[in-house]
Amino acid sequence: MTGEKTREKSAPLPREATGIPGMDDILNGGLPARRLYLVQGHPGAGKTTFALQFLLEGARRGQSGLYITLSETKEELNAVAASHDWDLSPIALQELSAAETTLDAVAQNTLFYPAEVELGETVRLVLAEIDRVSPTRVVFDSLSELRMLSQSPLRFRRQILALKQYLAARHATVLMLEDVSVDAGDLQLQSLAHGVIALEQNAPMYGTDRRRLRVVKLRGGLILIGGGHGTAGSSVGKGLARGNPVAIAFHNVGSGVGLNAVTMGGWKRWRMPGRGNW
Repeated sequence: MTGEKTREKSAPLPREATGIPGMDDILNGGLPARRLYLVQGHPGAGKTTFALQFLLEGARRGQSGLYITLSETKEELNAVAASHDWDLSPIALQELSAAETTLDAVAQNTLFYPAEVELGETVRLVLAEIDRVSPTRVVFDSLSELRMLSQSPLRFRRQILALKQYLAARHATVLMLEDVSVDAGDLQLQSLAHGVIALEQNAPMYGTDRRRLRVVKLRGGLILIGGGHGTAGSSVGKGLARGNPVAIAFHNVGSGVGLNAVTMGGWKRWRMPGRGNW
C-alpha cells in the first residue's frame, strides 16, 4: 500500500541447549545463542555445576568450549566434575587464579598500580586463549576477582562491555558467574547481560535446605514466573516477558536427573484455562 513500509522481521536466534534436564524446557529450547548471560548465586548454589553442564552439552554437540577461572584451580574443577562422573577433557580450561605469577619484574614498577598491571595482564591472557581456542561456548568464573582488579565500578563496567563486544564478534555464547555474597547483585551489570539466571538456596531453621532457580531476565524469550521447592515440591510456570497476568493451572512434569533432584519431583507445567500446554 502507498505510504506503508514493509518491515522485515529478523530471524530468531538459534538456541543453545544447557544440557540440564528440565532447564531447556523452561527456556523453550535453551539460551539464545551468541549472547552474554549472568549466572548469580551464593557459594554452593550450583553456579559451577550449571556452567560445566553447559559446556559439556556443547562438547556433546561438537562445539568447542572454554572455561576461564580466576577463582578455582583446574584440580578443583576436575574434582567437581569427578563427583558427577563427568570428563572435562573436551573442554579447554584456563586457570588465572594466580595470574600475578605471570607478571615479569619489568612490569612490576612504581609507574603503575599493581592492580592495573595485573588487570591488563589478566585480560591479555584471556583474549589470547579465546583467540587460540575459538570457542562456541565460554564460561567466565568469576566476576568478583575481575571486579577487585578493576578497582572502580566504571572501569569494571567498561571491561565487561569490552569483553562482551569481543566475544560477540566471535559469535560465542557466554556465561559469566557472579558471587552475590561479594557483589550483592550488580544491577548495572545485569543491564549489560542478555539474560540473568539466579540460583538461590535457603537453609531454614527447621527442615531441609530449599533451592530455587529463577530467570530474572531473558530478552526476547520466556521467563520463569515463580520457582523453588520444599517438602511439597515446586511451582514453576513459563510466561511471556510481556503481557497481563493470567490464571495458571499446574501439574507435575518429571524432568529427568537434572532439575528433578533439585525440585523434588519435577517442575510444574502450566496451562492457561481453555488452552493447551505451552
